[in-house]
Amino acid sequence: MTALHVLTLILVVVGAALAFWFRDLLAAVIALAGSSLLLSLEFYLLQAPDVAIAEAGIGAALTVAIYILAIRKTHYKEEE
Repeated sequence: MTALHVLTLILVVVGAALAFWFRDLLAAVIALAGSSLLLSLEFYLLQAPDVAIAEAGIGAALTVAIYILAIRKTHYKEEE
């Protein structure tokens, strides 16, 4: 079970790093959503299903929806 926890946490960090690295804002938001979903999986593996549901609902769904709405109001890609 410990290897699954470590793998999940490594993938969370990789997703967060990809969100930082991407120049395309929509791709960065999708990477952030994936990282948040993996974090909710980690909470579930730690036997905290209520926190996992809250993280999936707010962190992955609501926050990403707000980011996408904000991106639609601005430029799609960051200026170089």
